[in-house]
Amino acid sequence: MDDDNSTRALSRALRGLVASATPGDRLPSVRSLQQQHGVSPLTVQAVVRELSAEGLVTARPGSGTFVARAAQPAELADTSWQQAALGGHSPLDVSSTLSLFAKPAAGVIRLAGGYLDDALVPSAALSASMTRAVRRPGSWGRVPAEGRESLRQWFAREIGGVDASNVMITSGGQAALSIAIRSLTRPGESIVLESPTYTGAISIARSYGLDVAPVPMDDRGMRTDLLPAILERSNARVILTQPLFANPTGVTMAAERRAELMRIAEHYSVFVIEDDYAHDLAIERPAPASLASADPNGHVVHIRSLTKSAAAGLRVAALVAKGAAYSRLRSAKALEDFYVAGPLQDAASDFVNSPAWATHKRKVSAELGVRRDALVSSLAAKLPELAVAVRPRGGMHLWARLPDQVDDVALAGLALADGVAVTAGRAWFPAEPDGPHLRLTFGETSADLIPEGVERLARALDRARAFAQAPPRV
Repeated sequence: MDDDNSTRALSRALRGLVASATPGDRLPSVRSLQQQHGVSPLTVQAVVRELSAEGLVTARPGSGTFVARAAQPAELADTSWQQAALGGHSPLDVSSTLSLFAKPAAGVIRLAGGYLDDALVPSAALSASMTRAVRRPGSWGRVPAEGRESLRQWFAREIGGVDASNVMITSGGQAALSIAIRSLTRPGESIVLESPTYTGAISIARSYGLDVAPVPMDDRGMRTDLLPAILERSNARVILTQPLFANPTGVTMAAERRAELMRIAEHYSVFVIEDDYAHDLAIERPAPASLASADPNGHVVHIRSLTKSAAAGLRVAALVAKGAAYSRLRSAKALEDFYVAGPLQDAASDFVNSPAWATHKRKVSAELGVRRDALVSSLAAKLPELAVAVRPRGGMHLWARLPDQVDDVALAGLALADGVAVTAGRAWFPAEPDGPHLRLTFGETSADLIPEGVERLARALDRARAFAQAPPRV
């Protein structure tokens, strides 16, 4: 199958021919276009259908494809009025978050991103579950705002310490995170975020007008010894944490710090949002129990997603809370989307309650272990000057400290030019970074490509150093 780049190239070429031709001119044959552009007949036919739908060409069976009219450049719209309507306040910058979804060009080795690559997605099993779901009577009807009971029960069993009445189904973990932060805070208040942490959480907090109070991370997780002073200084009522395989560092919070975090939450009467996004991506051993499983008094608001562990298109997650917090979260969720589509919930429930789910998790665990080890060993061999924070026991990210004189953003740009996509660490800090870092992802690239990716990164680092050491121009 031809890739998107080939399709776009053929589309541009044919549009150029149409623009320079006279109505009635005949375009080259399918075979000629196929040979000239190195694409399949299906790709040629798809592009011709696209141009035909726009009225640019006319296909005459048995005769060929002919120019219907010359392509006209689109009239430049005047949207300047929007500047006055939107006002002069600075817009929220979510470019770092959106960049995580960008698809690199062909030939680029992807050591960036946040989802499993296509080779690890259980496409056949998910498709079978979806087929069964859409045939279910009432599948396309209204769904309770909290979600399908069967799916809520499954999440409750998996999380532990809660029952289905504490669970609501959301459209993925990002939506759950947004609902939780918005519901538990008020504009102008503070929220405690780990530093570094998920860039999407930073964007959400700032979009709601919150003041971010960072708490440092080390190789044992959040520095809970610093939390009391931070809470007293900031008056924050919410702490956001990723205690398991944290993004971007890969760190798992130590048991004693987990216990200390819960003692602090009880003492200060604050909420802990537990973003358990990677629970099902454990590599070496079963993941530790959730914070929510040992929280009888409702301090923990728990988020558990299927998106990271199964497929980017499976936008299904659980948002879990107790007491009045549940009611507030439920109301906020209803304002977002009323409910998650029934067929998607039914397909998710069918999948996770089938043998295919356990098989998938075993496969992913083994493959992520192979890829992680390939990345760690390649860095040790080719880039020993990068300091790796931890060897993650799960998830799909590795956090590496760069030499002080290297600009991480510039290095990421040079690396992409050399054919490897990496993520600059700067965007993952809610305040000033403590130095240059890279987040390297091993979940989106096969193990056999990782050594070459690291080799390309090493070349880019050499160039970045040369730029840093070059004398300034006068």
